[in-house]
Amino acid sequence: MSLKRLPGLLWGGRRCFLQVLLPSSRGLWYCKKSTSARKPVSPSGTEAKNAIDALFSSEQQSVILQFLNSASEEELSAVKLLQGKKSLNVIEYRNNHGPFQELQSLLQVPSFQYKTVVKVCNLILNPLEKEEKKNCNPMSARKCISPPIKRSSLKTANSIVSIVFGVQKISWAHVNRDLVVQNWHLENYRHKEETFTPAVYLETVSTIISKIPEADFYVLEKIGLSPTNAALFPVTLHLRIMEAVLYALLQKSFGKDGQPQVLSIARNAVGRYFGLMLGESRISGMELVKQFLLDSAKQTARVSFANNVVARHMHIVSGNSWKREEELCDSLLQAIAFYELLVFDTDEMS
Repeated sequence: MSLKRLPGLLWGGRRCFLQVLLPSSRGLWYCKKSTSARKPVSPSGTEAKNAIDALFSSEQQSVILQFLNSASEEELSAVKLLQGKKSLNVIEYRNNHGPFQELQSLLQVPSFQYKTVVKVCNLILNPLEKEEKKNCNPMSARKCISPPIKRSSLKTANSIVSIVFGVQKISWAHVNRDLVVQNWHLENYRHKEETFTPAVYLETVSTIISKIPEADFYVLEKIGLSPTNAALFPVTLHLRIMEAVLYALLQKSFGKDGQPQVLSIARNAVGRYFGLMLGESRISGMELVKQFLLDSAKQTARVSFANNVVARHMHIVSGNSWKREEELCDSLLQAIAFYELLVFDTDEMS
């Protein structure tokens, strides 16, 4: 699959906007590995093979494998770490063993080690992604949000609604200044294989917003997907449309005095704040959220929950019964990071 196909997709962009058929499985960016303290070390043997697949969702794996199995030598060499002999090794492996069936097969290609495979996969998904700053602290936190907003406005925030959405699910956390979670919600807004038209986008987002409580700010997660990756184009288009419609309708419904009430915060900025980055990939924050729930009854708890919220979501700590509700976790982590980075430390920000 060549990235040269992108201009043709863009030329037909009106049709894509009017009718977007999305992959049937889950969002691209929610890693399946459940951990909050994983270090970027190189595992070995079976552990390494399993670890590679755990870093990427099913859709991401499909995109990577499609590229590896269809790209020419020239297209492979366009990926930074596949230049020279490595691209030839990939083609030789394909000729001798057939198409790659799983990411772990890359470990059988000469010159490919665990770290190399992870980096190559990330570069295929995000070929032009600029490297972000390694740390996100109060001095640089305001650069992680858009549009720009006055410090005085952030300082007066008493409640926010943090919103995170994927291809099929959307979640929001209503959190006040004392870091008390007043409402925490997850729902499916799209069925498998459902086609979205403009009318469906408008109706779907309007219904979602009708359920969202009033707050001082509405914070949307901003995903750093590359617009030049043709294989991701349908998903990227859908997410951009969802983001735009959410932004417009939230601002129309809750905007005050012409000031921005809807903000976007970079997903990886939240990941770096909580130490949830493995290279350029963000891993799951499930374990961290579980700990917040378990500690919520303590006087020194970092986050508190309203009684009805705790009762509704204590299934999270039960382990296997939880069905990977990553959006639910991410909406809470985003709310906490927003307060701790942008509200509580406003006076120290430049």
